[in-house]
Amino acid sequence: MSANGWLQFAVYSVILLAVTRPVGLYLARVLEGQRTWLDPVLRPVERLIYRLAAIRADKEMNWREYAFAMLGFSAVSLIVTYAIERLQAILPWNPQHLAGVGPDLAWNTAASFTTNTNWQFYTPEATMSYLTEMAGLATHNFFSAAVGIVVAVAIIRGIKRTSASTIGNFWVDTTRTLLYVLLPACVIYALLLVAQGVPQNLHAYTVAHTLEGQAQTIGQGPVASQEAIKMLGTNGGGFFNANSAHPFENPTPLANFLQILSIFIIPAGLTYTLGRMTGSPGHGWAVFAAMYILFAAGFVTSYWAESHPHPLIHNAVQTRTLTAPGGNMEGKEVRNGIAESALFATITTDASCGAVNGMHDSFTPLGGLVPLTNIMLGEVIFGGVGSGLYGMLIFVVQAVFIAGLMVGRTPEYLGKKIEAYDVKMAMLYVLIFPLIILSLTAIFILSPNVGLATTNNPGPHGFSEVLYAFTSGAGNNGSAFAGLGPNWWYNIAIGWDMLIGRFLMMLPVLALAGHLAQKKSIPPSPGTFPVNTPLFSVLLVGVVLILGALTFFPALSLGPILEHLLLKAGQLF
Repeated sequence: MSANGWLQFAVYSVILLAVTRPVGLYLARVLEGQRTWLDPVLRPVERLIYRLAAIRADKEMNWREYAFAMLGFSAVSLIVTYAIERLQAILPWNPQHLAGVGPDLAWNTAASFTTNTNWQFYTPEATMSYLTEMAGLATHNFFSAAVGIVVAVAIIRGIKRTSASTIGNFWVDTTRTLLYVLLPACVIYALLLVAQGVPQNLHAYTVAHTLEGQAQTIGQGPVASQEAIKMLGTNGGGFFNANSAHPFENPTPLANFLQILSIFIIPAGLTYTLGRMTGSPGHGWAVFAAMYILFAAGFVTSYWAESHPHPLIHNAVQTRTLTAPGGNMEGKEVRNGIAESALFATITTDASCGAVNGMHDSFTPLGGLVPLTNIMLGEVIFGGVGSGLYGMLIFVVQAVFIAGLMVGRTPEYLGKKIEAYDVKMAMLYVLIFPLIILSLTAIFILSPNVGLATTNNPGPHGFSEVLYAFTSGAGNNGSAFAGLGPNWWYNIAIGWDMLIGRFLMMLPVLALAGHLAQKKSIPPSPGTFPVNTPLFSVLLVGVVLILGALTFFPALSLGPILEHLLLKAGQLF
């Protein structure tokens, strides 16, 4: 651990805090239909889209109609992406003449990008054509990010409105999010990446000849445009197999900083949007504070774990009176180092972003425990665009309910009574997540010819690889302990894992939004628990840890915790 590493964390934190308010304010204006500086250019385009798509912009939806539109939009886009993958051999923009993607992998990939997961059980530059990357995968990066944002705004409206039967119009919200937020931001971001050296072209791969006389194929393509939405939309799917460790995706220290900042910029901004739209800015900052506390704790733990050398190496050099290495550099880019790798890993798993600049599978057991635990908490530590906020609001409802039980009064949240239906929807959301992860992990671990056939490590590390795969899928993260290899069973199962973790968990959120919108607003009373104080932030952190981390503690004990203890005893896996 070094002063430089702490300085990087401090600078990142200050800049994130500085951009939260302006980003959140802009998001609120866009999603409330207020005027923005882009209106002169984009308002005519917006109206044209409504006319061409026959969208009635003045007609709002109840939560069931909103959910049906969201599910239908996602299902159609999934089918289109699956078809593009299967047919890519006969479609244009395929200079490498790549074959069509196999049915099980095409299913897994289509489900992955539809759900904002971007799990990649393939080598991108050797599997996907330029058309598939742009029309299938990059397009989904925009769509899935927009869907997450609009669902978060739907529940904010449910909190804000009184005696209302509607929570907005899905098509209007999605159109405005794409036009006014994601597209213009990504154009600017992609140009910045090009300036840093990220390729953006449609050329065939370059064949270079090395000094030894060997031929080397160097991939390229429309990288910058996909990289921008991959990070800003917390998608994470890389254009290259090495993801953000590849110099074409992440060429400079500035590019690396822009990437980790862009992962959090919209999720952090949405906390201010929450405070702005509900009329309680203090509550938005209290939610931000809870998220930041969990983020900082994760980074400190990861940085500490990775800054220590491998225990067996440390013991060996001690017996020879030599100086132990400064930390665990296995699986890390030398140009990034331990601090930036630990920070990147913490941020990308706090959010639903599978981008990586180091190999999580090569982290120490406790260092690998951090990204795994981050996802198991529901990726609510800023989280994915939209999904992080609505996931945290589920925990807010539970925290308010617990506070009400403590004082023996009906729990209230921003003028709304929290009743049995609200708690049921919140608990349904919380229970679906561990149920799908732990059930699938158990099935595959107990099936040696299926689940264990493609693991590269035995013992607790192999268990962690399987557990991480299903956790990453259900949490719509997409990163991996990459020692796990693909097969037909994993492609199909993780595909369903991702869909359930995305859409089955969205339904209770929208149901809760619809129910809250119908309630009448009540004035605060002496027994109302304030949700804009440091005490509330602490309570919220406690609820996240108790309901999130403790649910998975037995599984973590069989994986990274056991591996750490055995490693200290001298046993490798």
